[in-house]
Amino acid sequence: MWSHRYLSRIDFRVLPVILALMFISLLVISAHSAVKAVDGFEETFFTSMVLQQLKWFVVGGAVYFFFAGFDYNKLREWTWLLYALMLLSLIGLFFTDSIQRVHRWYRIPLINASFQPSEYAKLIVVITLSWFLERRKSESAAWSTVFFGGLIVGIPFLLILKQPDLGTALVLYPIALVMFYFGDVHPYFVRFMSWMGGIALIIVALIFLGVVSHQDIRPYATKVLKEYQFDRLDPHTHHQKAAATAIALGGGLGSGWRKSEFSGGGWLPMPYTDSVFPAFGEEFGFVGLVLMLLLFYALIYFSFQVSTVAKDHFGRLLSAGITVYLAMHILVNVGMMCGFLPITGVPLVLVTYGGSSVLSTMAALGMLQSIYSRRFMF
Repeated sequence: MWSHRYLSRIDFRVLPVILALMFISLLVISAHSAVKAVDGFEETFFTSMVLQQLKWFVVGGAVYFFFAGFDYNKLREWTWLLYALMLLSLIGLFFTDSIQRVHRWYRIPLINASFQPSEYAKLIVVITLSWFLERRKSESAAWSTVFFGGLIVGIPFLLILKQPDLGTALVLYPIALVMFYFGDVHPYFVRFMSWMGGIALIIVALIFLGVVSHQDIRPYATKVLKEYQFDRLDPHTHHQKAAATAIALGGGLGSGWRKSEFSGGGWLPMPYTDSVFPAFGEEFGFVGLVLMLLLFYALIYFSFQVSTVAKDHFGRLLSAGITVYLAMHILVNVGMMCGFLPITGVPLVLVTYGGSSVLSTMAALGMLQSIYSRRFMF
């Protein structure tokens, strides 16, 4: 089930990329969680929030190597148990007290932490869908495959949407689309999903480019969306403007670490969670953002390579789903911070502050290495 021998066969090119992104995360968190002492000097690099994130990185590293050595084929045996636990955890949120007026987290008082089931739900949906589509390989084009595959994705989608967490729920859509494509699901359904997703993206793009007025389509859009959901499509919110301003102020080389006046002065909301991209951009400029995007490109490129070497259908589906899971977090977070998409609270993998995102991402990356290290087994 688990063997340390496979750790010597992982793709070691990924490790420096992961460590570099973690270091960027610590830089941003340290810069925006430090407080000035009485003598005017700022705290050390290792603020309390940096230490907390560092703790999650250490635990995440253990999770990564555990899954890298774990035989991914064994996940088939645990699929429905994981799926059932995921649904129970998502349903249980509605019987807890809300945090910030939403039902997204469980409080864990003994360790003073919170647990966000939706972060793990996306990964469990990928595992479940991979298992299901492999079992239905000979009947992949049947409409029954479409129906049950849709249920696997649709139930957690609706539960997460109800929290409400539109951003996390919408990440499941492209994951399902790509996995249905790789799983040879009925081509008409895949085309339908592609057209629906494309139309939604075009409408959002027209709003954010100013071609279509946000207020002009309110009477029509609110027949489908709730008022607060539609308000997120406003390209002129304070958060949208603040993110664009922070990136613009960074210029070519940035203001320097801990020298940002805009994001460091509290004008940028959530600089080490949702807005970590513009916060880093103001301090390290265009050059810093290009470096970060190159690291993300390398991470996704190496992840997609796993799909090409996977030895079985389950491994190909699982690796493709995980790669899209990672890519969508990056594309959506960067897109919403650059003013191309509405701000919906999707974390930037390995950079955003928070334990749930770190652990789920490291588990996903570990599973990819489990597939990669077993590529020559027959």
